[in-house]
Amino acid sequence: MKEIRIGILGFGTVGAGVVEGIRKNGALMAERTGIVPVIAKIADLDIATDRGVEVPKGVLTTDAMSVIADEKIDLIVELVGGTTVARTFTLEALRRGKPVVTANKALLADHGEEIYRTAAECGVGIYYEAAVGGGIPILRAQRAGLIGNRIESIYGILNGTCNYILTRMEREGLPFDSVLADAQKLGYAETPPDLDIDGIDTAHKAVILASMAYGAPVPMSACPTRGIRGLAAQEMANADELGYRIKLLAIIKDNQGEVELSVEPALVPQEHMVASVSDSFNAVFVKGDIVDDTMYYGRGAGRMPTGSAVIGDIMEAAADKLNAVGIPVSVSMMLQRAALDYCPSVNIVKRCYIRLCLEDKPGSMAQVMAIFGRHNISIASVVQKERHETGYAPVVVLTQKAKESEFSAAMAEIEALEVSCCPPVRMRLEDFA
Repeated sequence: MKEIRIGILGFGTVGAGVVEGIRKNGALMAERTGIVPVIAKIADLDIATDRGVEVPKGVLTTDAMSVIADEKIDLIVELVGGTTVARTFTLEALRRGKPVVTANKALLADHGEEIYRTAAECGVGIYYEAAVGGGIPILRAQRAGLIGNRIESIYGILNGTCNYILTRMEREGLPFDSVLADAQKLGYAETPPDLDIDGIDTAHKAVILASMAYGAPVPMSACPTRGIRGLAAQEMANADELGYRIKLLAIIKDNQGEVELSVEPALVPQEHMVASVSDSFNAVFVKGDIVDDTMYYGRGAGRMPTGSAVIGDIMEAAADKLNAVGIPVSVSMMLQRAALDYCPSVNIVKRCYIRLCLEDKPGSMAQVMAIFGRHNISIASVVQKERHETGYAPVVVLTQKAKESEFSAAMAEIEALEVSCCPPVRMRLEDFA
């Protein structure tokens, strides 16, 4: 048996989960790998609060840099969060030749290129399975099980808070604000909840997935992002009537050599596997050119699921260090290319769901259809609801595929019509074709 000494920076929810997991199954890990994981030091600004796990005397410290500098510590686990001190700690550890395990999606999304290149220059690894999908081993699947595939597309439900909100809105017909308030009470959503409901958390994970799929760090600026803030219950009901569900999707595609990337609410067919993912669960649907369709499902966050992913990375990092692997696949796959070409958002081709509110009089729909025609948007179906007391009628339109630029121009023209009583509502309609 070989011993690996671990320094953990950050003793919050995930840090406590890692400690609990190693205490519970450390002997099992040693039996399976021949490596004994030993938690040598834990650094946190608060070392007085009880985390619900037993820590030996002398392990806790408030000095993170002393943990990094300790020559007896073999690898560092960064669980501080944020992109400031976490970046400093990560780069310092790498420059000292120590592999780093992190669950920090924002850090990798904002500073990934610097971190991967520093790791490569120093001949050590950065491991980050827990940064995407919590307990779902989606990154390990990409760099191991799918290593022989060119990735054609990835669709991900990557934020449990948003999926919980959408599930309850659909099942119970509740308004967005009411479900969000419940999610905050239950601890699913932060206060403020902006990172979740505005799609930013999903975008952080999407750019990491895209970086690994296509071989170069993807900047956040390449990922047009729209969340679910203020989504109306009427949209959920309309989608259900039409045979769809609304999900916040990370969409990643190889579009004839250009990377197509976005985060947005989308209507998905109820019979598709992605539509069946409910409550706070996450799922990633990957299509490879050899394997075809695969799907990965599980808890996307939480103390133990995320802790499980961190522990997996710890054991992989330990094996790589003891076997003198040098630069691991988790680094080399991110640095295959100098840069990627991206499909401009205005050129993305998609189908759309559009809800209009039109004055109920002859010629209203004709004006709308003329605008769609001028912008090369073909219509798949039109459903007009009964007239409201106000004299306006809601109209739901499902389109065929057209460019985002055409949709944007058409929506601006429709909103300006005298017969239009409110701004059109538009969402992507994804058939997974």
